[in-house]
Amino acid sequence: MRHIINFPRAQHADIGLLLEGTFPYVSGGVSSWVNQIIRAFPQYTFAIIFIGSQREDYGEPKYALPDNVVHLETHYLRTERDVPKIRPVKTDPEVFGCIRHLHQCFRAPEKHTGGSDTFRALIPEMAKGGGASLDTFLYGEESWAYIKENYRNNCSDPSFVDYFWTVRSMHAPVWMLADIARNFIPVRAYHTVSTGYAGLLGALLKEKNHRPLVLSEHGIYTKERKIDLFQAEWVKDNRNIFQRDPTEISYFRQLWIRFFQALGKRCYDSADHIVALFEANRLRQMEDGAPAERTCNIPNGVNVARFAPLRALQPPSPPPILCLIGRVVPIKDIKTYIRAMRIVANRMPDAEGWIAGPEDEDPDYVSECRDLVGGMSLENNIKFLGFQQMTELLPKIGLVILSSISEGLPLVLLEGFAAGVPAVSTDVGSCRQLIEGLDAQDQALGAAGRIVGIADPQALAEAALALLTDPGAWQAARQAGIRRVETYYTQERMIASYQAIYEEVLAWQA
Repeated sequence: MRHIINFPRAQHADIGLLLEGTFPYVSGGVSSWVNQIIRAFPQYTFAIIFIGSQREDYGEPKYALPDNVVHLETHYLRTERDVPKIRPVKTDPEVFGCIRHLHQCFRAPEKHTGGSDTFRALIPEMAKGGGASLDTFLYGEESWAYIKENYRNNCSDPSFVDYFWTVRSMHAPVWMLADIARNFIPVRAYHTVSTGYAGLLGALLKEKNHRPLVLSEHGIYTKERKIDLFQAEWVKDNRNIFQRDPTEISYFRQLWIRFFQALGKRCYDSADHIVALFEANRLRQMEDGAPAERTCNIPNGVNVARFAPLRALQPPSPPPILCLIGRVVPIKDIKTYIRAMRIVANRMPDAEGWIAGPEDEDPDYVSECRDLVGGMSLENNIKFLGFQQMTELLPKIGLVILSSISEGLPLVLLEGFAAGVPAVSTDVGSCRQLIEGLDAQDQALGAAGRIVGIADPQALAEAALALLTDPGAWQAARQAGIRRVETYYTQERMIASYQAIYEEVLAWQA
């Protein structure tokens, strides 16, 4: 049974942290970074808004709240809400003209400008009784006519019913976020750790209260949602076999992708600082509409002093243990790792593949992975460990494995390097930069492991075996990782960069 938790409440705070599906309910990754940031700034108080899908998807908090978290509220997008009673709703022509214009700006930004001003003007109209209220969306004649118009002009799927309910479900959270923004306590600055729904909330708060907004993107949210939507079975496609073009994705998938792109653009337009973890992601942000002059790179950093003592606990030769550290979800491509372990075990029968990470996010995928382990007769080689403390895990393993199909700048590689553990990773996000180096000076430190292609179990296995069977190569990669993390990826460097941003935005006058 879920316990009732009394979260702290306050009247005001320094920084409002806007979090979607991460801290304090999900461990590792971005959540670890959030915990790290909060604890690095004890001089500031934090008020957190956690946005999740539905309450049932989350267990108890995975993190103890730092003392400087003075306020935490949780909201779930799929919670049943009180729907306004059905009644005729008159539409304000001027307000609905703004709604049309905002959609035009999202659909064709090269032809329609002024979206930021229109968005700003619509925020107060979203309140109950306003010209863009939930009542207007649900029951306004103009809203109904606009949905039908867009279906006739744009939709390539034959089902109007599915189109109607897709539009309803897509837009409904917007009014929930507007309610959250109206009721959030006063803070001096906002910091969202993604675009998406949290980013839209940040934009609503910024424009409503005229306080600065900082955006940090660990991965590119729209890119990751694309991956999810390509795999999602709940997205309808009602075309028959003769209507489908195999080179095109279904209209409803496109609609959802454009929706999240629109949310991202809205956040980029409102944010005063837009932080990426590495240059390729900064360029992607600009490609998606982020103003270049507001962007910058701040790489993740780790507490090297915490992990350095673990190096002395390792044997001189690599332990035959390959460990994937991360959530058991499709974007981590655990199945490729399992298939690679079959190849490794054929040539190194005593090798073990550990999977250390939470398994509660996608139970169906976890079940599929466990079935694959059984189907490949790897029960004696692969272990599902669940969430583990990194300081206890890292001294026992020979390699950190990352088989993801999308990443930002993964802390797990840096923590491994700090503890003296080399890595084999797919060529995603900043992983090549972390393993091989960014520029000539960085590359001169050596390779801290190997980079392989996405979804290539043979290459993953060969790279791992090359390091595990050659103590000299393993030691060289180990030393390269230590040098790289100590030179470029310390917690002190990262915190100093955020300190400068926080000092700037907290000094702004309302």
